[in-house]
Amino acid sequence: MEENRKVKVRFAPSPTGPLHIGGVRTALYNYLFARQHHGDFIFRIEDTDSHRFVPGAEEYIIDALRWLGIKFDEGVGIGGKNGPYRQSERRHIYKKYVDQLLDEGKAYVAFDTPEELDAKRNEIKNFQYDSSTRGIMRNSLTLSKEETESLIADGKQYVVRFKIQPGEEVLVHDLIRGDVRVKSDVIDDKVLYKSADELPTYHLANIVDDHLMEITHVIRGEEWLPSAPLHVLLYRALGWQDTMPQFAHLPLLLKPDGKGKLSKRDGDRLGFPVFPLEWIDPKTGETSTGFREQGYFPEAVINFLALLGWNPGTEQEIFSLDELVEQFDIAKCNKSGARFDFQKAIWFNHEYILKKSNEEIANLFAPIVVGNGIDEPMERIVKVVSMMKDRVSFVKELWPLCSFFFVPPTEYDEKTVKKRWKTDSPQVMSELADLLARQDDFSIEAQEKAVMTWIEENGYKLGDVMNAFRLALVGIGKGPGMFDISSFLGKEETLRRLSKAITAIKA
Repeated sequence: MEENRKVKVRFAPSPTGPLHIGGVRTALYNYLFARQHHGDFIFRIEDTDSHRFVPGAEEYIIDALRWLGIKFDEGVGIGGKNGPYRQSERRHIYKKYVDQLLDEGKAYVAFDTPEELDAKRNEIKNFQYDSSTRGIMRNSLTLSKEETESLIADGKQYVVRFKIQPGEEVLVHDLIRGDVRVKSDVIDDKVLYKSADELPTYHLANIVDDHLMEITHVIRGEEWLPSAPLHVLLYRALGWQDTMPQFAHLPLLLKPDGKGKLSKRDGDRLGFPVFPLEWIDPKTGETSTGFREQGYFPEAVINFLALLGWNPGTEQEIFSLDELVEQFDIAKCNKSGARFDFQKAIWFNHEYILKKSNEEIANLFAPIVVGNGIDEPMERIVKVVSMMKDRVSFVKELWPLCSFFFVPPTEYDEKTVKKRWKTDSPQVMSELADLLARQDDFSIEAQEKAVMTWIEENGYKLGDVMNAFRLALVGIGKGPGMFDISSFLGKEETLRRLSKAITAIKA
């Protein structure tokens, strides 16, 4: 690659379905690399495979990246000097390079039907369309020029194959894996172009686009590593070796348990999302949940993904996007796969709940409160959040834990009653109610001082009193400090709940 070129990277997904979380990580690493090097980040859609196109997939990808805050400098939906950015809209560009390879004898036309190819695979073990077999197939190397031109003129469908020369050593320098050397003999004569839809395959289209868009670094998933030698050969064949980008192949995301790469089935089996947003399959109607719909913050997802396959070399785990840009180093990415620890993703979301202000969390929680038929001023919702947010990993978990702040208990947890409600609890709670009724100052501090003095003077056990008090007000043996609860409820509501419990709970 030429020195002193401005860094340019690209994210180029295919609209064949929802964006997998592994694809999100690829986009993120490209973004971090571009920003760190003050370069450009291009968004391209690789839709040359018309048979695999799925309606709504492109819009889904754009929405997902927008939600996550991964921004592009040019591309689909943005524009720029290198457009169009959908490969299906660039078909007029690719044919020029197909013809160049044909004219220079670096590619050839093949007419073999799928049935003929299947027959050869059955006939020849480990069949590969290459220098050892192309001479027995129906292509422009075995047919005369006249026969070839006649078949094309008659509308016979054909493909253009890259003519791989055997006996070469292909060197791929990878920024993560170092030098990878491959013998050209193991590479088959890949299809570069199909006359059926007049579109190139991925292999040619992405090379042409990367060259014309001046891409300097190709950062993509490990699954594309086997195709890297082919791409190196294509750059050479087209005379672009001096502008060939540097490659970096990211490690796979692995299952949380067992062997193999992460799949949607793992998410279904273990109950976690593998897509950033909810996806409804247009064919089956099947709904797959997303990180957004499960209540994850986009910042938490970004932070979690950044550390799946890359390590800053320090103990720091919580990073803002700006901090990730500053510290990211593609050379520190792991070569081996990264296990997808979804419990860690939950931990990250909890940490981001703690990082966010009480007001911010309250704004997210308020619609849930309203949805449960409660009309409370925002300042009271903020107060509840301040007491309870450290106990949850998702905002949606707040209501089950703290609904008692807004709705008095209608029943009392049976196990807690058996354990905490003593035979003398009704009498003690009646005395406590009388004491609290006499308090003019119902602040946390005033209540605590009065109640603790009363407990000591009467020789009561602190645990017995406070556990029964909690059961009366909350309905279960959990929650924040009791005087935090009673102060929030106020004197009238506290006394009302005590009175009800004294009557309703049977030891």
